[in-house]
Amino acid sequence: MPTRFRFRIIPFCAMLIVAAAGIALGQWQTHRAQEKQALQARMQARAAEAPLSALPPDDQSLQDEFRQVSLRGQFIPQWTLYLENRPHQGAVGFHVLTLFKPEGSAQAVVVARGWAPRDAVDRTRVPQSPPAQGTTEVQGLLRRDAGHVLQLGQADAPRPGAILQNLDLAALAQASGMPLSGFVIEQGGDVSDGLLRDWPAPSLGIDRHRGYAVQWYALAAMAVLFFIVTGFRRGRNDKT
Repeated sequence: MPTRFRFRIIPFCAMLIVAAAGIALGQWQTHRAQEKQALQARMQARAAEAPLSALPPDDQSLQDEFRQVSLRGQFIPQWTLYLENRPHQGAVGFHVLTLFKPEGSAQAVVVARGWAPRDAVDRTRVPQSPPAQGTTEVQGLLRRDAGHVLQLGQADAPRPGAILQNLDLAALAQASGMPLSGFVIEQGGDVSDGLLRDWPAPSLGIDRHRGYAVQWYALAAMAVLFFIVTGFRRGRNDKT
């Protein structure tokens, strides 16, 4: 018995809408993946450049983020803060931050010095890892912030030795009375202070965007296939 295809306008219009939406969203996700892949290449290129010897202006954060920096100056040990809820390999802990005043700079800068575990018995106890005294050199990577975690309720005002959920640079500048750079330095190098400097790489989600793109393209293909298969089945039923 010959098989014929029955064209129906309403299923056809529905198929066009679903397929067009799937293709458009798939292209958008593909474009986002390409943008982030280009950003990843720029990040790698910046990290490979010669280290900066001075803090760049705040309005260059887009151009200079992920640049290496090497600064001489002094830590301000009383302004050490502890960002909580920063796990490392399944262990709970803090990111230890200390203000640093570079030589010849009108601004201080926050240095993320490293990670330390949290006391399992006394959660108010903070790591005893004082920074280097006197003039020292800080090497690290420029970042626009110190990372962010979900915070419920009103944030506490920064104060020396405070345990915080997130870092608010404007609030810290007001509390400390010092002008602050808009950058944060993730410290690297060989520093004997007991802190772990295994900073997580920025997650750009390139593979996630690609996965979403495949799903949207698959939805478009399924819509077309469903329209064709059901059209032929309807055609056979009409012949009987």
